[in-house]
Amino acid sequence: MGARPEKKLTYLELNLALYDNLALMSRVLARYPDPAEALAAPRAELRAIGFDEARARRLGSSGLRREAEKEFDRLEANGYSLVTLGDAEYPSLLREIFDPPCVLSFRGRADVLEGPAVAVVGSRTPTPYGRAVAERLAEDLASRGIVVVSGLARGIDAAAHGGALRGGRTIAVLGSGLKMIYPKEHEQLSARIAEAGAVVSEFPLETPPLAQNFPRRNRIISGLGLAAVVVEAAERSGSLISAGFALEHGREVMAVPGNVTSDRSRGTNRLIKEGAKLVEGWEDVAEEMPEPLRQCLLARPSGGTPPLPLLSDAEEAVWRRLRPDALTQMDDLLEGSSMSVSELLAILLSLEIKNLVAQHPGKAYRRRI
Repeated sequence: MGARPEKKLTYLELNLALYDNLALMSRVLARYPDPAEALAAPRAELRAIGFDEARARRLGSSGLRREAEKEFDRLEANGYSLVTLGDAEYPSLLREIFDPPCVLSFRGRADVLEGPAVAVVGSRTPTPYGRAVAERLAEDLASRGIVVVSGLARGIDAAAHGGALRGGRTIAVLGSGLKMIYPKEHEQLSARIAEAGAVVSEFPLETPPLAQNFPRRNRIISGLGLAAVVVEAAERSGSLISAGFALEHGREVMAVPGNVTSDRSRGTNRLIKEGAKLVEGWEDVAEEMPEPLRQCLLARPSGGTPPLPLLSDAEEAVWRRLRPDALTQMDDLLEGSSMSVSELLAILLSLEIKNLVAQHPGKAYRRRI
């Protein structure tokens, strides 16, 4: 086994010490952007931002370092990967949210975490209508290059993952550790997701599926995507938490209308009343995507090859900054630009679909011609 990367270990230590207290984690990262500083901080400083004596003593201890080393070794032994807030490969959109996870362990492909993605969530006890809509919508989006994000739960989540796998790629965000797939009957589904996409978690490997884990994992589901679509949800559904996070993150919130006599439609119908985009098909989702992704999606016929429209001014500007003989980092493309991360990602995807740009590991891009 090779040398363990020091930076990743410090983030792992921080996560192992604080994963059960997201508010305290956020305060620590705000005060100590480098986790090594937090691990070396005097206990008095830590108590001043909310640590009790036992937690302050644990942070920076040799025992915590050994736990982090063991966790890292187990990740490697199982073929899992780890990305931290200190890594360039950390998902750009997720980094923008108020309280991004300091680590993400995942099984599957790293490139899928960069999207572009849309969350599709809903009831754990859907109607046949809701299940069918989720499957069709996810398949239609995935077949057009959109990554479908959901939570691996029973019902709408599982339907969305299944539909997306027929069309393309999907991400499952867990409310447990990677070694504790929940529900158990979705272990085979999670393996299929990892082959085409990724199964991700912010929790240590052996974390059980505790009830309090699921509301907070919803911020990751919405944070990874450009939009969140709620297919079916009761009045007090957990899916509405995802919609709330999406609003907080500045993402588009959409909902599929349902039967007015069904309790499972009360949440979605209320979202629409309150201004959420009404979704009847993938085109409604595509219309809310940033340009030029929107144009590219709507121009692509189902099952066909995307046309190659003339480049927009923004596409041409990005394309000209890329080189055919060298890689250009996404951060370099953002430098001196007025574009947001999501706008740049949409442009790069459009150029990839047109076969003008190739993406490489580490958020690096190369011009094909």
